[in-house]
Amino acid sequence: MVAALKIPPVMTVAEFLAWDAPANTRWQLVDGEPQAMAPASRTHNTIMGRLNQLLGAHFDERRSPCTVIPTAGIVPRARANDNFRIPDLAVTCTGYDTEEYALSEPVLLIEILSPSNQAQTWTNIWSYLSIPSVREVLVLHSTSIRAELLRRAPDGSWPDRAVTMTDGVLALESIDFRVDLSSLYERTRLATG
Repeated sequence: MVAALKIPPVMTVAEFLAWDAPANTRWQLVDGEPQAMAPASRTHNTIMGRLNQLLGAHFDERRSPCTVIPTAGIVPRARANDNFRIPDLAVTCTGYDTEEYALSEPVLLIEILSPSNQAQTWTNIWSYLSIPSVREVLVLHSTSIRAELLRRAPDGSWPDRAVTMTDGVLALESIDFRVDLSSLYERTRLATG
């Protein structure tokens, strides 16, 4: 007989980080509530891996201090004690002396939108906008070649809606990176139509 899975109903970020979560599942903390994250599709993971590879090469080529980190822990400024979100990719350009579980000063956060978690992903995205260091948030779709980009204005404000593109060159000003959008979808079923 299997014991019932014990998931605390509410916890703080400190309790979440100390929690012995059930294995084989990624978890995030949303408004004090631990939430399991569904496994990603092959297309989702292929897009994530491709962008991770391209960004890493971009930083290496420029000898940039920036680092791309898959599934980094992010603590939004809004309700910081109750939220530990997990974007698909995060970029920071600061070093660190000790190990950290919540990424310090991300400048770019990237989510890959899947049909099964759209509402949760957009909730995460809106919380990312509260982080002072974040300059851009990129959303890539996993069911079509499509990107949505939110970019902070020079006065610190965010646009009411994301800029959407389905082809052409995607420019990430926060890290001086440009790439043809279609190349992010190479080796996915979307690239072959």
